[in-house]
Amino acid sequence: MIDSNTIYADYQATTPVDPRVLTEMTPFWDNSFGNPHSSDHVVGWHAEKAVQEAASAIASMIGSDGNEIVFTSGATEANNLAILGMARHHANTRRRILISTIEHKCVLGAARVMSSYEGFTVETISVDSEGFLDLDELEERLDDSVLLVSIMAVNNEVGTIQDIPSISQLVRSCGALFHCDAAQAPCAMELESLATYADLISLSAHKMYGPQGIGALYIGREIHDRIEPLLYGGGQQEGLRSGTVPLPLCVGMAAASEIIVAEGCEERKRIARQRDMFIALLQETGLTIDVNGPTSDHRHPGNANIRFDGYDARDIIASLQPKLAASTGAACSSGIPEPSHVLRAIGLTADQSEASIRFSFGRFTTDDEIEQAANLVGTAISNLAIDHAS
Repeated sequence: MIDSNTIYADYQATTPVDPRVLTEMTPFWDNSFGNPHSSDHVVGWHAEKAVQEAASAIASMIGSDGNEIVFTSGATEANNLAILGMARHHANTRRRILISTIEHKCVLGAARVMSSYEGFTVETISVDSEGFLDLDELEERLDDSVLLVSIMAVNNEVGTIQDIPSISQLVRSCGALFHCDAAQAPCAMELESLATYADLISLSAHKMYGPQGIGALYIGREIHDRIEPLLYGGGQQEGLRSGTVPLPLCVGMAAASEIIVAEGCEERKRIARQRDMFIALLQETGLTIDVNGPTSDHRHPGNANIRFDGYDARDIIASLQPKLAASTGAACSSGIPEPSHVLRAIGLTADQSEASIRFSFGRFTTDDEIEQAANLVGTAISNLAIDHAS
């Protein structure tokens, strides 16, 4: 449970469930609890209808149809299904996969499996100092041996919003398939046309004020028969993902997507203003800071990845507990700290990476919390400076 005195500034890690989402989910834990795959009775029929309606709502957010949505346990499973499932089906044809250097670790991991164990050639496309994909390099690497290109829509660490239409045009010009990890996208950009640009799209409910434990993979209907499942069993979801879908979670993800569609535009403007306010307040304290990532509007509105050169981000965050929750720029694998691969890919040194903190704001952030957060960070840095001096 989050202490009421803790300011939450880690919305890109997970978002709190919107109370309206919880309200929509509640009946499906109680009276409307049916198994949507029980096709012999009315309880199952009602559950199946609710799942179909949920899929349609999520599909509407990205401009697709409900029968192109496959529910998963989250974006990690969706990304794995997209990459492993597509590559294994085409094992005897195209043998190259292209990804960017700043993809989420689950995409990097899935691609590594295809390289290490299944003989695919996996190549990384570089990004510039703001995290934008090198489109010239992508175009040079594309030919008829490329099966799949996987590029995230919005980066989870520095917030870079990629030029998806341009990437799609290049990828499709050589007949390759385009997979887009869009887990961070609903809170960052308009998505109503995303399905026209990508063949596969991964989504996550808990990144957009829905419940944890549910995600989805959009699979264009024309390639439904060109992907191998990861899970086998009862053949649910047209054989693409066996297992009983979690009815309440599906309903919750749908409710979250409907709120994003209805309110997202104005919400993004407000959050971007708060993000900029936070950065300005830090600068007004006299702190020497640098903002990692894009300097333009092509950035997640809630993302402020800030570098405090000369300090260790972990020390700063530790000194802020339990008053402020944020994330270091470093990723941890099996408990072993290592410099963020995203920050290193945009040109930061190991020391610069380890001095970076990702602050991310969202729907329930208030202006007062922004002011308090900036003051807390300023005080923490001042105290650490005194400790260093002594």
